[in-house]
Amino acid sequence: MKAPFHLSIVASAVILGTAIATPAIAEEKQKEDLETITIIGDSSSAKKVAGSAHIVTEAELEAFKYSDVNRAVRQVPGVYVQLEDGLGLRPNIGLRGTGTSRTGRVSLMEDGVLIAPAPYAASSAYYFPTFDRITGIEVLKGPASIKYGPFTVGGAVNLISRQIPQDGQGQLKLEKGEHEEQHGYFYYGDSFDNFGYLVELNDHQSDGFKTIDRIGQETGFEKRDQVVKLRFNTDSDAAVYQQLDIKLQNSHEESDQSYMGLTDVDFAADPYRMYGVSEDDNFVGKHQQVVLSYFADLSDSLNLNVTAYQNDFARNWYKTGKFYMEDTANPGSYNSVSWSSVIGEINTNPGSTLANYYQSILNGADSGNDLIDKVDGNRAYLSEGIQARLDWNFMTGSADHLLQLGIRVHEDEADRFQRRGFFAQENGQLVVVDPGVWGDAGNRIDSAEANSYYIMDTITWGDWTFTPGLRYEDVELKRENWGSAPDRSAAASVRTNSVSEVLPGFGAVWDVNATTSILFGAHKGFAPPGSSADDKPEESWNYELGLRFSGSQYSSELIAFYSDYENLLGECTLANSGCDINNEGDKFNGGKAEVKGVELLVTGEFAEHWPARLSYTFTDTEFGSSFDSNVWGDVTAGQPIPYIPENQAQLMFGYDNSEWSVLASVNYFDSLCTKPACGEFERTDERTLVDLSGEIQANDNVAFYATIENITDEDSIVAREPYGARPDKPRTAKVGVRLSF
Repeated sequence: MKAPFHLSIVASAVILGTAIATPAIAEEKQKEDLETITIIGDSSSAKKVAGSAHIVTEAELEAFKYSDVNRAVRQVPGVYVQLEDGLGLRPNIGLRGTGTSRTGRVSLMEDGVLIAPAPYAASSAYYFPTFDRITGIEVLKGPASIKYGPFTVGGAVNLISRQIPQDGQGQLKLEKGEHEEQHGYFYYGDSFDNFGYLVELNDHQSDGFKTIDRIGQETGFEKRDQVVKLRFNTDSDAAVYQQLDIKLQNSHEESDQSYMGLTDVDFAADPYRMYGVSEDDNFVGKHQQVVLSYFADLSDSLNLNVTAYQNDFARNWYKTGKFYMEDTANPGSYNSVSWSSVIGEINTNPGSTLANYYQSILNGADSGNDLIDKVDGNRAYLSEGIQARLDWNFMTGSADHLLQLGIRVHEDEADRFQRRGFFAQENGQLVVVDPGVWGDAGNRIDSAEANSYYIMDTITWGDWTFTPGLRYEDVELKRENWGSAPDRSAAASVRTNSVSEVLPGFGAVWDVNATTSILFGAHKGFAPPGSSADDKPEESWNYELGLRFSGSQYSSELIAFYSDYENLLGECTLANSGCDINNEGDKFNGGKAEVKGVELLVTGEFAEHWPARLSYTFTDTEFGSSFDSNVWGDVTAGQPIPYIPENQAQLMFGYDNSEWSVLASVNYFDSLCTKPACGEFERTDERTLVDLSGEIQANDNVAFYATIENITDEDSIVAREPYGARPDKPRTAKVGVRLSF
């Protein structure tokens, strides 16, 4: 992408910083009452949770300056990532063996608010918050996650945006990297007696690291993000302390991304090549969010939180999906072939007449009467609702209770109005044959209305903490389908489905002594079904047993987990299977499955100023039923669930004395199956990645830093979906300066 860097962010930052960087009011402000939005709290709170709870702090995120959430969450055990573009634009994250595609099996939140474009009706997260502005990650698994549905099998991921600072402060960050990467980030905020504010600006762009045949390096992105936060609050000594927070967020993304991968032979020759049929593949997305949060400290024992939210997201992913071969016996008629089938034929039958023809098309040969399609994947999403939580602290005998009552009234929809155009390939370029008509590649609305309630009591009694809880989900789903009509003047075909589910959970922590505790948990997992009446919800029973240790130099946690699925849901998406566009978004019942494993996390200092952290996850998965699907193909009981590695680990170590630091991150990933059959060309490569980071604090206000990701230039196959072998980012260096004021 050759867009000019928007220096307006720098100019705006300097002007705004000059205007508002005035001395703070000298009078004492009692800001300890200010309410912040997290689901776990701080690291000490995470250790008390009766279940698996991890926090990646702002300092830990800053250690390697990642702009890709995939790299940041590797340090949390039990988290799996299916890489796709190497840039982290649309992450695929799963927890404890859940599906990873588009993070569609995780309760994904930002500041405690569901952030997927349509969490119930179309959960695939084609929008993901710009990671440059995220200051923390909370990952909650186990019984405590039933508070944060609808996806409770694996758990919840909460991204923490920058909070309004308690005192006037700001930052300007400028970065320059390889592949013409440029990044500018600015924020400033302050708090007064009854008011606080924050302004954030972010502009990030890159030309990308792949090169399209005959086109050049046009596989990058540009993302812009603006956030304004306002807080209004009563005096801290008011009879009832109250606080109203307003969050306004706007973002825009344009990225030259495609679903095309490579054949194995072409990958071995140049893993960063892109076929010319991906010419002009492009994603454009715009996201707007409005959140109003009200907090009232009603008494010493009673607090109320109410949040109203609305997320609007519109996107158009213009990309190739199929190759159309003319039927020689019936000229003018065509048989469609997915690019995954094209890649598969070349991989499995090299040298055959058909494979040679397919390869010639990928290499840019004239297509004659055969055609290449491009689909405008135009969709508009709406997600809105109101959620409330009442916290009540009380005692019964010697037991201390924190009783939480929660309710959420939510609705969302995904509106598809798409177009398919056809092209011929001539002299290595795509030439329009038929631009298509809007609606001919999908004209429908998927919608959902959901009411959810939960009650959870955190009971502290001596050395024990118990967390019994119950969640109730009531979901109505609907699809209105106008087929391939160019408008919606005719009556739509309508299908509906509904589900009501009671989800119990229980967790316990026993503090054996001042340093050691044992935890246990069990809860029922759930994920909403599709809108077909035949669709059943995803259901499972999930168990965990663990040991925690907190010493003076290090802390550790070892947890064994087991998930017993009564019904594992599969979903037809272009991202994970290349399924037919007419079936995209459909879900199907996959039957029984089992996931079991062990998570290990050790953090501390092995010497003064020498921090270290080890994260390791072992996972064993298998389908318990045999069936045929349009996502996974033929599945036989006992085969593994795709894209879940058996072993993965991260070791971080280095030197940090607060004035300068040098840190290394070593990441290991097993080869994994991309299809349950796990046959030839259905596995990724085993790989080890090493990232380095260094920083020098010049003074209290200025820091210089540099990072190198993938320092060994590992170029293994990290994914095969949807259309062929795909690489991670090559060795990439960047330098930056951070100005704090």
